[in-house]
Amino acid sequence: MRKHIVAGNWKMNNGLIQTETLISELKKQSKTSDAEVMIAPAFTNLWHAFQSTRQDNIEVVAQNMHFAENGAYTGEVNAGMLKSVGIKTVILGHSERRAYFNETDESLAKKVSQALEHDMRVIFCFGEELEDRKAGNHEAVVKSQLENGLFHLEADAFKHIVLAYEPVWAIGTGETASPEQAQDMHAFIRKTLADKYSAEVADGVSILYGGSVKPNNAKEIFSKPDVDGGLIGGASLKAEDFYAIVNAF
Repeated sequence: MRKHIVAGNWKMNNGLIQTETLISELKKQSKTSDAEVMIAPAFTNLWHAFQSTRQDNIEVVAQNMHFAENGAYTGEVNAGMLKSVGIKTVILGHSERRAYFNETDESLAKKVSQALEHDMRVIFCFGEELEDRKAGNHEAVVKSQLENGLFHLEADAFKHIVLAYEPVWAIGTGETASPEQAQDMHAFIRKTLADKYSAEVADGVSILYGGSVKPNNAKEIFSKPDVDGGLIGGASLKAEDFYAIVNAF
């Protein structure tokens, strides 16, 4: 049975005081759905966030990590460092990492392998640009990102993979793929996995939608059969909005 998941990506927001405040507000919210709840604060606040939520049904996850075990990579953080502060899940391949920090399918494949070697769960992000969608190339782009980033893995590895489809044109723009567009792509993603591995693998992987999900559209998006939750940006910075999305199932 696939899990429903709602993950809040805080991006480069919230210092320590703001993190404490938001976590306190999150704890006051009531959860009425079966969704797993995740938050991804900045690296500097991961330990504090982990300590603050360890008695709650909120998992703290990381926004990124390096592919090397260790070494001369100034400013980077590896899987072992994340594990040492209680982090068991990492977001990889977010469109902003791809666009602003030149992350490639090749480097992401190495990051995925490194995370799995450390028994971490991976939320793997991918999605097309607006020009790809307009040109009708969106399925080919998504298939390529999946193949190059994940298809070196054995089928069993997908027990530890969560997929996050994020149409780049709908991230932080106020634009949102229609529920039908989201469903069509999620179904295509699941078929791509089934063709490579098996229907059993494809049916077992949670696929999240990321792209301007808000309280007023989450229920309709989440109602689609192949949409298993959301990777939430801006709306995750407000406790009430975030839990309205969590409870949209």
